[in-house]
Amino acid sequence: MHNFGNNENRLRGTYEFPFEFHHIDAAHPRYFMSYHWHVEYEIIRILEGSLTVTLDEKQFTASAGDIIFIHSGILHSGIPEDCVYECIVFDIHAFVKNNPVCSDYMQKIIRQEVMIYHHFTDRYPEILACTAPLFDAIRGQYPGYELTVFGLFYHFFGLIFEKRYFLESLSQTRRDYRRILQLKKVLEFMEENYRNQITLQQLSDTVSMSPKYFCRFFNEMTHQKPMEYLNRQRIEQACSELSTTDDSITEIAYRSGFNDLSYFIRIFKKYKGVTPGRYQRG
Repeated sequence: MHNFGNNENRLRGTYEFPFEFHHIDAAHPRYFMSYHWHVEYEIIRILEGSLTVTLDEKQFTASAGDIIFIHSGILHSGIPEDCVYECIVFDIHAFVKNNPVCSDYMQKIIRQEVMIYHHFTDRYPEILACTAPLFDAIRGQYPGYELTVFGLFYHFFGLIFEKRYFLESLSQTRRDYRRILQLKKVLEFMEENYRNQITLQQLSDTVSMSPKYFCRFFNEMTHQKPMEYLNRQRIEQACSELSTTDDSITEIAYRSGFNDLSYFIRIFKKYKGVTPGRYQRG
């Protein structure tokens, strides 16, 4: 799910059951949720600790027990703090295909005529009571779990409309929308070029800004400095390779955009608390 800050464009689950489940803890190579977006919707359940979430330009912190709902196309990221969380990424059209009775409700969500609340805490006990068994079912995959998943999602959306847990007729300002598109363009450039040496000038050129203005813009949008963000994403990429290949640390360091092994080890330890060798050994 947490690909390097980009538009995730791939099949979720299967055509008949378009749901993709992930359990994320500190051992996961993508523990830090880098900026990304996708056409599917996503629901997140915090099991332990806290997750500081950014949705477009809005930031909030979710705690154990909370539920986060992410609409299609929303640029989002998450910084975990002793956090364990679970995600379901799904194609909302699965609830439209064979159910015309419910189609009108779902189309309102798809057309963004209504925007479901993005953060459900213990102030919304019905939502928490509905989603807990939903996550349990998709994680457990016991016989018949597919029926439970579909049923509980319908229950979830039913509660949303019954309790009016949504906002209507929202329109982003032109400036906000433009800023989000600019950030997406920068993130796509990072994704395509992270293996190479990238300068601040190159990043600022992608959105036709001066380096000084770009740094201010990037920090306002992500609460991080551009090169710090890039290094963090390179480390996340290295973690994925350390976990899934037998390649040497030197090879992985160079493939991840570091041309100095000692610098790679220092930055890796800064973000992960251990050396790459220790991480690779598990």
